[in-house]
Amino acid sequence: MGKDVKRAPGTAAERRAALRSAGVVRRWSSAKEELFFEELTATSNVSQAAARAGMSAGAAYYRRGVNPAFAARWVEALEAGYAALEMALLHQTINGSERIETVTGEDGAVRQVKTVHSFPHAVAIRLLQTHREAVQRFRALEGARDGDDPQLAATIKAELARVRARLADGETDGQADG
Repeated sequence: MGKDVKRAPGTAAERRAALRSAGVVRRWSSAKEELFFEELTATSNVSQAAARAGMSAGAAYYRRGVNPAFAARWVEALEAGYAALEMALLHQTINGSERIETVTGEDGAVRQVKTVHSFPHAVAIRLLQTHREAVQRFRALEGARDGDDPQLAATIKAELARVRARLADGETDGQADG
């Protein structure tokens, strides 16, 4: 039923010994850990990070299970990677993206070339939902500590007006995508 997996003969220990005798040593070093965590932060992909460090994903998961310092760095790397992804999504949500569309006629001649702006509203809603509780707690603490900030309120209102105007311009052109 399943695929036949071809493995080197012998036990895992025998296979490791054969690799060592052939000059292949797969042990974690501080340099390998740095490569692993650098890649894990950038990609959030354990297999890719392990491969970059010259290790297997299984070796990384094993090390995480037996080495608390490694496990702590693992969590930090994933959190940093997710934060970077979230910021990229937030940037795209706020600024949108552009694509060029070319409209051709039946004869193949170009009739119109237009730039279409799109804003991934579903991503924005998910980000808001994900962080609603934490933001409400933060705002409550800040409000209790600092009181109301009229300058901040004015800045936020001005930014909202700018976004509304941009959205209205896009909708009147028939180019808003949402």
